[in-house]
Amino acid sequence: MAVLDQGTMQCKHHPEPDKTEVTMYKRILVPTDGSDITQRAIATAVSLAKLTGAEIFTISVKDPYPYSAISEMQPTLPQEFLDAQERVASKNVAQVREACAASGIPCTAHTVESVSVWEAVVDHAKQNDCDLIVMASHGRRGVQALLLGSETNRVLTHSAIPVLVVR
Repeated sequence: MAVLDQGTMQCKHHPEPDKTEVTMYKRILVPTDGSDITQRAIATAVSLAKLTGAEIFTISVKDPYPYSAISEMQPTLPQEFLDAQERVASKNVAQVREACAASGIPCTAHTVESVSVWEAVVDHAKQNDCDLIVMASHGRRGVQALLLGSETNRVLTHSAIPVLVVR
C-alpha cells in the first residue's frame, strides 16, 4: 500500500516523482456566485491546479433583465440592472483571479448573461476545453437548493466532463 506524504505530496514508497508523470487535469472551470461555500470550491480548485499544473477558468453568470409586459413599472431601469449585475459578477471572478495569482496559477475569467446557470457552466466548460468543473454544492438560489443546489445538480446531470462538488 502506498502512503502519500501530505507535506510533500509524494508517495513514501517512491520518494522521487516519475519524470513522465501524467497530468490528470489541465483546464479547470470554477463557477462562482461569490457565496461563502464558493470560496471553498475556489480554494480546492487552486490547490488541485497547483498539484496538477492546470490552469483555471472562472465564470460568473449574470441574470438577464426581467422584461415583462409591465416593464415600464419595474423599479430599476434595464441599464442600471445590467450594470449592477456586471459589477457583482466582475467582483466574483476577481476573487478567483486573485486566489490564482497568489498561487501562481494562470486564470481566465468571464462573466456571461444567461437565464440558465447550469447551461452557461456546461457550455463554458465545452467552449474552453475544460476537463474538470469544481463547484460548490449549493449557492445563492434560494429554497429550491436546500440539499444539493439545483444548479449543481443540473451541472452534474448534464456535464460530459467530471464535476468535483465541494461542500
